[in-house]
Amino acid sequence: MSDELTMRDSIEIRARPEQIWRVLTDPELTKQFMFGCEAISDWKAGSSLEWRVASNGVVQVKGAIEKIEPPRTLHYTAFAPNSPYADEPSNYLLVTLDLVAEGDRTTLNVSQGDFATVEDGQKRYEDSAAGWKSVLPKIKQLSEAF
Repeated sequence: MSDELTMRDSIEIRARPEQIWRVLTDPELTKQFMFGCEAISDWKAGSSLEWRVASNGVVQVKGAIEKIEPPRTLHYTAFAPNSPYADEPSNYLLVTLDLVAEGDRTTLNVSQGDFATVEDGQKRYEDSAAGWKSVLPKIKQLSEAF
């Protein structure tokens, strides 16, 4: 693959960025939208980020925080260590979460890629797009509940 293959999606949420940020970073809340996984990190640039199954501690996704500017920007690398793909930098993907506030609403913009550069990129792209379609409405629901 030579063309960029990046998943992009967004959702409008009737909540302040601070409320959404809490949903995105509080392990008790992340497990409610991220397939039972808690986000574990100290939330500093360069630090590790792991998504662990709350019930058994198994790491489903691991990576590192590339850029963090609470409560507006979170960019991190991601790799599924239990996948059949080699755990090497070329198989990690960049996930970006950017919050844009306007009045009493905030748009959460998400991107993940570049799938054109990783092993089995097309399949991973399709799986990722489907996953975010499931996750974004849950983030919205949790954020609007505050």
